[in-house]
Amino acid sequence: MVKNHDLLIAASTIWVVVTAILVMFMQAGFAFLEAGLTRMKNAGHIAGKNVLIFGICSLVYWAVGFGMAFGDGNGLIGTHGFFPSVGAMVSVGAKPFDWFSEVPGAAGYLFEVVFAGVSLAIVWGAMAERAKLWVYFAFGVVFTLIYSVTSHWIWSPHGWLFSKGMQDFAGSTVVHYQGALAALAGAILLGPRIGKFGHDGRANPIPGHNMPYAVLGTLILWFGWFGFNPGSTLSVDFGGFGYFAYVAVTTNIAAAAGALGGIVAAWIFLKKPDVSMMLNGVIAALVAITAASGFVAPWAAIVIGFAAATIAVVGVVAVERIGIDDPIGAVAVHGMAGVWGTLATGIFAVPALAGRLATGRGGLVYTGSFHQLGVQALGLVAVGVWTFSASFAALYAMKRLWGIRVEPEVETAGLDVSEHGMWGYPEFYIPVPGGYGTESHGHLGLAHARRSHPVAEPHPAPATPLPEPSG
Repeated sequence: MVKNHDLLIAASTIWVVVTAILVMFMQAGFAFLEAGLTRMKNAGHIAGKNVLIFGICSLVYWAVGFGMAFGDGNGLIGTHGFFPSVGAMVSVGAKPFDWFSEVPGAAGYLFEVVFAGVSLAIVWGAMAERAKLWVYFAFGVVFTLIYSVTSHWIWSPHGWLFSKGMQDFAGSTVVHYQGALAALAGAILLGPRIGKFGHDGRANPIPGHNMPYAVLGTLILWFGWFGFNPGSTLSVDFGGFGYFAYVAVTTNIAAAAGALGGIVAAWIFLKKPDVSMMLNGVIAALVAITAASGFVAPWAAIVIGFAAATIAVVGVVAVERIGIDDPIGAVAVHGMAGVWGTLATGIFAVPALAGRLATGRGGLVYTGSFHQLGVQALGLVAVGVWTFSASFAALYAMKRLWGIRVEPEVETAGLDVSEHGMWGYPEFYIPVPGGYGTESHGHLGLAHARRSHPVAEPHPAPATPLPEPSG
């Protein structure tokens, strides 16, 4: 006879696996968003890296990251659960992954690795269109380990920030702020793309090539976030049976407020209702509500989402004005909005919800106390110092030893053909006289690509010039 407890475990396992799949599907959202907001000559490279990095992250996280994050250990790091065995994966509530008391270790791994993959996807947004392919492999491994340490601090019952009551329901700090910190380190060390800034220091626009792709990517991310936040209950009865539905509501209305906030802020500050800023507003709102979704009232979710969108619009411009080239806006959308969401949780957390989730205390608005806000700020400072310094040090070492940026001619030709020997849009490829890759140009990789993927030469110019379009 099946016991009620066994049915609960089965239902929770189904729930966690399904929501993990939703979060994994966010990689498709990042692929469309990032490819759409960058140039045609890099579209295949930008989109394809999401498959590569998720593969790297999945293996590294299984081998050591999951144990570092959730295995038994001390306040700083997990020290057990590396290369988990069959027994560790099928057990429920057993060491070294006894934190997962309602689902087997395998479900815990699957849910947590897709979060690590999202954080890693964020990193490359600010490094787009100029990083060497091998850096994805090397820094993908390094960042997965950096990420695992921080997630242990905040999400493991052994972690030192967890013990202080830091509230980060689904990862505004752990996932988004961390990814943005590493992205910032990479953008600084890589430098801006060719032509991004003029001699006077003013930024030149480098528009993305496909806004519908960016819109589709944003909608996929919004859809995937219903796994991201509600799935973080890790059980169908965590915080009360069906509590994940409440988390879904706060997630959705925050994103809706972000869409409005993004386009209104763009209209005010940029004098145009910029579609890309509306998309940034949606994502920034989702980033911000990620920490707060289980702790705040619906009205607060709307405030958090609208404010996050405004922060993102202003932040994207501010990052550009200080000379940092961030093609996707990762630093503002994931970093600044992540900081706001983490602090906003300490401001708006409902005491009853904090008690129900047994994490921290009520926020400033309800208690008049700065305690929870102080804990949130402490976590941001600690993670900021750790993740930025570790990421910067690793990338700096790679830069000095091997170089992390492609050569100017590779960047100019595009990473699709240069790094991969193919084109994201071969039907639009127009060869220059003599070819991009002739030996006289010193670029053998392009020559090989052209031989492997021949394209039609452009038609000769018409004898009679075509008339100018009217109007």
